[in-house]
Amino acid sequence: MTHSPALPHAVSRLRAERLARSSKPFLARGGMKGERCPGCRINPAHCICKLRPQLPANAGVCLIMADIEALKPSNTGWLIADVVPDTWAFGWARTEVDPALLVLLADPQWQPYVVFPGEFVAPGRVVNSLPAAQDLPTGKRPLFVLLDATWPEARKMFRKSPYLDRFPVLSLQPEQISRYRLRRSRREDHFCTSEVGALCLELAGETRAAQALEAWLDVYTHHYLQAKHQLPPHLDTPAHLALRALLESHDAQTALAL
Repeated sequence: MTHSPALPHAVSRLRAERLARSSKPFLARGGMKGERCPGCRINPAHCICKLRPQLPANAGVCLIMADIEALKPSNTGWLIADVVPDTWAFGWARTEVDPALLVLLADPQWQPYVVFPGEFVAPGRVVNSLPAAQDLPTGKRPLFVLLDATWPEARKMFRKSPYLDRFPVLSLQPEQISRYRLRRSRREDHFCTSEVGALCLELAGETRAAQALEAWLDVYTHHYLQAKHQLPPHLDTPAHLALRALLESHDAQTALAL
């Protein structure tokens, strides 16, 4: 079984850039104290870098992140970048747009979908499902644009990002209730960013990557909370076992294909 090393990815690099611009250190509220692993943001004694999955996926993810979102240890956009190879992360600002973001959105290999609740969008832009791969324009791959922010921030970002106006809006209609436990929302139908990413991957037919991302969130949450409460992690939880099975299945199929 193979695992990807915890090399810096898009969110990690964005975090480093944001920290370099800060005049004072970022202090996370309500989380665990002390040293954190730079690869997984958890206390080194509870590090999960060696467990990190990265599975091939035809779909990509573009994270547009509110100002300090990449600095928060509880941010789950980071987990998407852990799992999905083609993940990009950009900071959002009302008055300027990262030129690299515009280049990505214009790249002919991608069909961007802005993921946002349809109730706030003109009906003509809203889609609830994706076309089959063979029905996409030739050579196009789905690129899910996620606004990684608190709900009030995300609404403002959606309204004040005119460069997204030309793209269809994917409105998810999940039946389950969020399992995210590191930050609380007043509404049970609000999902954390990695849960949204997993739902998008499932819609795109990337079932194994979606399942890996779901399990990765649960593994991360377990280790984070165990570290916060100064308790040892358990490596045989259902999420750990599910993640291990997914990786072993992927490795076995890869070996057969060689």
